[in-house]
Amino acid sequence: MVKLWEQEAAAWRLELDLDGEALALRMGDEARQMRVSLGGAGALTPELVRRAAAKAVQSMCRLGAESAAADVSLVAEKLGEAGVAALAQGAELARYQPKMWKEKKERPFTLYLTGTEAVDGARVLAESAAVTAGVCFARDLVNLPANKLTPEMMAQQVTQAAQEAGMETQVLCGEETRALGMEAYHAVGDSAGHPPRLIVLRYRGGAAGQAPLALVGKAVCFDTGGYSLKTAQGMRTMKCDMAGGAAVAGAMLALAKNHVPVNVTAVIPAVENRISPDSFLPGDVIGSMAGKSIEIGSTDAEGRLILADAITYAITKEGAAKVVDIATLTGAIARMLGGVAAGVMANDDGFYDQLQAAASRSGEKFWRMPNYPEYKKLIESPLADLYNSSNDGCGAIAAGMFLSAFAGDTPWLHLDIAGTAWNSAHGLEYQGKGATGMGVTTLYELCRTCGAAERSAQ
Repeated sequence: MVKLWEQEAAAWRLELDLDGEALALRMGDEARQMRVSLGGAGALTPELVRRAAAKAVQSMCRLGAESAAADVSLVAEKLGEAGVAALAQGAELARYQPKMWKEKKERPFTLYLTGTEAVDGARVLAESAAVTAGVCFARDLVNLPANKLTPEMMAQQVTQAAQEAGMETQVLCGEETRALGMEAYHAVGDSAGHPPRLIVLRYRGGAAGQAPLALVGKAVCFDTGGYSLKTAQGMRTMKCDMAGGAAVAGAMLALAKNHVPVNVTAVIPAVENRISPDSFLPGDVIGSMAGKSIEIGSTDAEGRLILADAITYAITKEGAAKVVDIATLTGAIARMLGGVAAGVMANDDGFYDQLQAAASRSGEKFWRMPNYPEYKKLIESPLADLYNSSNDGCGAIAAGMFLSAFAGDTPWLHLDIAGTAWNSAHGLEYQGKGATGMGVTTLYELCRTCGAAERSAQ
């Protein structure tokens, strides 16, 4: 927990300095101090503050501390509200623990902040807490095993949290989505005993009648690969294949709790990709809500199928002016960028620039992939309008090109977070093992940016 100083006694004092040696930790035994260097003044960024705060809190907790006081005047002076918010987020996320089904006692820890006079400390901490809660909500969902998070269970958890935050919610079931022609979505979802759910959340904080920005999140609650079966090793972390949907839900909760003036609709297709007698097969030709036919090259390229119908739904049924899809989509992006950055494809340079501005505030990293017309050959089929896997390598690009066919002329961003949504080993200081909550903060910042741009254009 991070709070403003209220005269409570703190057992430790956290000191921040700019001595040029980034992330160095020194502890004064007698004074019970933890000193964290933030590097030289020219290198100071909110992301460095976020990482430093997390490292300091983790170190103090390992040494038995239950509280600490930190003078953040230096951060407030150099970085303003963004720096103080990053410090609070790093401290909070460092304490995150996934739900476990065994006895475990957690010691409480409180970080008290002083020196916030240069900013509105109470407001900054409240906004940061809502965003951090959204990240933790996403992490909680992703960390749940598949038997604890079926599509129906995910719909229940997400809609309950959204309703409590004041959002309108809707969950579309079998006959409703079949009537819409969502054959690609059902080709995947009908392979499981747990039926699919299309989760729709509507947050209306902007001007009445303003077309919403749509966030579309892949939510494959477990992915076996279908008949294009994954290896046992490859299946170990496939409970995280709904991380895109979780990120969208977390961002929506943060927007609603902070009353951000923007209209946003979330569309989350929740399914399982399993094997059954009626499962779709390589070589099948299926339809889609957009009317495009798809030849199946791999049943393990299922995420783009459910996203295709969800993107179409967001544009045609929700009237989205812009669309962002986010998904743990391809192993190719993980092999290319590792756990450091997510891949991006965009059909609108201005929209991409807004994403980069949002990422500069969130600290999350994105790398733009090309979408040259020549790449359309990767998804050509002799039998259908599209092929759902690559004809010739470039797997991450092929997946993006497939989805771009369903976005059409609508400004669109595709975020492939397959390498960054899950940590098998410890990642950044504020990320533990397991789910990272990747995308929540960037989506929040992007929606806030788009809302501000719409208001200035009016």
